[in-house]
Amino acid sequence: MKMRQYIIGVLLVLALPVAAQEKDDHRFEVMKNLDVFNSIYKQLDLLYVDTLDPKVTIGAGIDAMLSSLDPYTEYYPAEKKGDFKMMVTGKYAGIGSLIRYDFSRKNVVIEEPYANMPAAEAGLKKGDVILAIDDQSMEGRDNSYVSDRLRGDAGTTFVIKIRRPSTGKVMKIKVTRRAIQLPSVPYYGLRQDGVGYINLNQFTEGCAQQVRRAFLDLKGKGMKKLVLDLRGNGGGVEQEAVSLVNMFVPKGKLIVSNRGRLKRMNNDYRTTVEPIDTVMPIVVLVNGETASSSEITSGSLQDLDRAVVMGTRTYGKGLVQMTMPMPYNGSLKLTTNKYYIPSGRCIQAINYKHNNGGYTEHVPDSLTKEFRTAGGRVVKDGGGITPDVEVKPDTLSNLTISLLNSSPYMTRDSSELLLNYVVDYIAKHPTVAAPKNFELTDADYEAFAKRVVDSGYTYARDSEKYLRNLEKLARFEGYYDEAKPEFEALKAKLSHNLAKDLRRNKQQLMEILAKEILPSYYYQAGTIEYGLKHDKTFDEAVKLLGDSDRYRKILHP
Repeated sequence: MKMRQYIIGVLLVLALPVAAQEKDDHRFEVMKNLDVFNSIYKQLDLLYVDTLDPKVTIGAGIDAMLSSLDPYTEYYPAEKKGDFKMMVTGKYAGIGSLIRYDFSRKNVVIEEPYANMPAAEAGLKKGDVILAIDDQSMEGRDNSYVSDRLRGDAGTTFVIKIRRPSTGKVMKIKVTRRAIQLPSVPYYGLRQDGVGYINLNQFTEGCAQQVRRAFLDLKGKGMKKLVLDLRGNGGGVEQEAVSLVNMFVPKGKLIVSNRGRLKRMNNDYRTTVEPIDTVMPIVVLVNGETASSSEITSGSLQDLDRAVVMGTRTYGKGLVQMTMPMPYNGSLKLTTNKYYIPSGRCIQAINYKHNNGGYTEHVPDSLTKEFRTAGGRVVKDGGGITPDVEVKPDTLSNLTISLLNSSPYMTRDSSELLLNYVVDYIAKHPTVAAPKNFELTDADYEAFAKRVVDSGYTYARDSEKYLRNLEKLARFEGYYDEAKPEFEALKAKLSHNLAKDLRRNKQQLMEILAKEILPSYYYQAGTIEYGLKHDKTFDEAVKLLGDSDRYRKILHP
């Protein structure tokens, strides 16, 4: 025994100089390369044929360096500090409206004013073309440029010049900026069968408190079961996820552990207060855009057998970032840890490799490991949260995707057809039915379909594209002549018929149009409420909550 201890001691002593040497070598490499970078830029600044803008040139160097790491490590210079603050808090000072660039008009337009915000109060409407801000022309400017000028200090005023497409009228409107707090819970509601629904779209500061208020309100109105919708929620503040889970699980439970290179950066987060409900049946809805803190929430509730997770596999972001102040009022958001949820698993789907300029590796299913929930159910790491009940949403048709998309590479902005129809519809309808009752009529859709056909709109159909490729291959291999009649018959059946495609996709396009129209009357909440009527995954969640035996067997097989 003493000999074994002696040998281990000798090995440790021998290892110390090696570790120290490696540390010195690393420090030397860092200083050497920083010195080389500094010298190169000095020579460029002194001798390069054109005068360099250090903000652009060195900024490009910083961006290239960070791009070799992972997409979550980002530098925010002082002029982008507003974007950084908005990402963390959900707050900014401006007019409170979504905007987007319209390629057909070559201008930014108002997309969706938020409820009770300056844009809506000033009378700005969907489709309004932003011509100028305080007499500075915005024509041809991109989204970022216009957005920067719409934002500013709370209380400041400006004059926005717009053109309303439905009338062609040019107007100047005075708008006063104010602090904008984007709602983390844009909608919640209660069905007649006692099923409550809460939509949480981001994990900004204070979002758990918003969910708590919504939950207590619904419970006071008779809620017996809950659907928590985290689809499309890209995450945010980690502690908010812990606070949200704490609403439904007992005090003292480990929710998430952060582990990284530095031990002082490691943290374990437990529930710290008594929950408000530990027995109500819960279904959490997730999809491929559910990430980060949303995965901590859904994954923890799954690991603790507290809720059934339903939908499709989540994004798989198992990394944690912290922020550090940088010189000259900049900020650095950098990845410092991986996080592990109660079963002990990390659900990170991508390994980021930092050599050779950086590349990524997806964790294959064959290399994932099994873990156990509190009740013994098998769950896996790597690749996001796999739902307990998989429900795939209906896919959008090729025509629908084409009409929704806008691109600078298209001769005509396809989304212009939707926008123009929606703007005209709004102009003709001062009011519409409540979201739960609203539907477009057959006559409304026929008017839209006629507009699309009359415009001469065309789009690439995958079936025609694959048929052309197959024909080329058959000609190359010498089979075409023999199969020519079959090819001609297929061409006839697959020929482009826009009117037929519009009839085939009528129901889907009517739902899309309704979701484009309703925000102008009922804002984001109205769109979400309407969408639940046609939501296949939500319907499955309601069915599951109505079958207590099946719900119980999923959590306790």
